[in-house]
Amino acid sequence: MIPTLKSKRMTLRPFKPSDAASVQCLAGEKVIADMTANIPHPYLDGMAEQWIANHETWAAQREAIVLAIQLDQSSDIIGAISITQIKGESGNLGYWLGVPFWGQGLCTEAASSLIDFGFNELGLNLIIARHLPENMASGKVMTKNGFEFKNRVTIGNRELCHYELKRSDWQASSVNVAS
Repeated sequence: MIPTLKSKRMTLRPFKPSDAASVQCLAGEKVIADMTANIPHPYLDGMAEQWIANHETWAAQREAIVLAIQLDQSSDIIGAISITQIKGESGNLGYWLGVPFWGQGLCTEAASSLIDFGFNELGLNLIIARHLPENMASGKVMTKNGFEFKNRVTIGNRELCHYELKRSDWQASSVNVAS
């Protein structure tokens, strides 16, 4: 089952098929593809529907939790956040926001809620996160949530900055504000 999480300004909820057009529009911006390692450009018709259709299976198989980010004063989604590649007690945090919503601390807030869920409900002991070197805003989201930069890694033909957050460090830090 995919959870619904609340934070100060937003709800993180399961995607609905009706969100597909918004996903295609927001994630389809070239700058989103340029700043992420796995969002294609162009974002073709049918891609969002297929992606959303996989979420229930991924959650049921404990492979990934993917949530829509929705501001409380709106019914429209503004982005997505996920923990993917769940294996045992670790997972990979990932996110994207539509361009109009950048620079407002929204992704940091969403990440805090999902990190809390990952450690407290999924029983994870380690969450990793990665960003392209040119996407320093994503790195700020990670460090504001207590992640520590470890190294640069190459996956496929892309170099990524690799961060880690251990449950014990998160529990001991002051960034643990979601709970």
